[in-house]
Amino acid sequence: MAKKKNKVWFWALLCIIVAAGVGAWRMYRSGFQLNESTYIYIDTDDDVDSIAQKTLRQANPESMRVFHLYAGLLNLKDKIRTGRYEVTSDLTMLNFIRNIRNHNEKPVMLVVPSTRTMDKMAGKLANQLMADSTSIAQYLQNETNIKALGFTKESLPGMFIPNTYEVYWDVSIEKLMERLKKENVAFWNEERMGKLKEVSEYAGETMTKEKVITLASIVDSETANNGEKPTIAALYMNRLRKQMALQSDPTVIYAIGDFSIRRVLHEHLKIESPYNTYRNLGLPPGPIRVPSIAGIDAVLNHDRNDYIYMCAKEDFSGTHNYAVSYGEHLINAARYTKALNERGIKR
Repeated sequence: MAKKKNKVWFWALLCIIVAAGVGAWRMYRSGFQLNESTYIYIDTDDDVDSIAQKTLRQANPESMRVFHLYAGLLNLKDKIRTGRYEVTSDLTMLNFIRNIRNHNEKPVMLVVPSTRTMDKMAGKLANQLMADSTSIAQYLQNETNIKALGFTKESLPGMFIPNTYEVYWDVSIEKLMERLKKENVAFWNEERMGKLKEVSEYAGETMTKEKVITLASIVDSETANNGEKPTIAALYMNRLRKQMALQSDPTVIYAIGDFSIRRVLHEHLKIESPYNTYRNLGLPPGPIRVPSIAGIDAVLNHDRNDYIYMCAKEDFSGTHNYAVSYGEHLINAARYTKALNERGIKR
């Protein structure tokens, strides 16, 4: 009888052990039911409860009880690290919690665009990062920060090289700007720097990389058509060489600060500003936008032509008619003015 009771206890204990083992295994393997990867973004305001809510909403966890169990065992509340954390179907909840504790985040592919202003740049960057646009804008307006980067307020747009960069979502503004400055240095490699001498000879004045950037910003503002940019770059350098005013409408619009203007009028040309290239000879004191790589390379690899004048085509294709003589230019300008009037575009 005693042996029979012992066997019962043995089997009962074995069942308990097996059940406990299966439960522990399931808990260990507990993860997420996903068809594709998703990302949990953790910022400075998050705590365990808010992370749990984000996880529940976005990652379809198999068990939130397991989340809270591991969060407690691993003391997550004191080890929360900001970042962008990837969640996949084969990730366990244990490793998810470990990733947050160990700051094992996934980078983002940050797109640095060609923008008209630094405020616009701040907004575009903030849309992709943890940092808010106000903080980025304030950093970019601070003269001490600008000087530390090796730029002036006027030249700062030239630091940004529009491209895609791998960075961490929670990167600090300081580290981000240091990274973008390094990318600028890498962009201005020996090959590009070596072209400055020829560009200077064509323009009839010393063309530093800063001047190339400024001219590229004007070229970019004149057209989005990359095929036209080397032609326009040469045209403006022809004017520099002849010591003619550049007379670029985009510089006037920049000086006014109203980028909704589609038709530059005589009254606009009167604005007192170093950026008004109708009133001032030579290039403006800095770029009028963050220039594109295509714009910069168009200046460095400019065409050779005799054009002095350009006017937007009357078909509104975004391309231009070019002229060597003022008489020819007046004909082109009349066609464009007629097209503006027919469309009722007054400003």
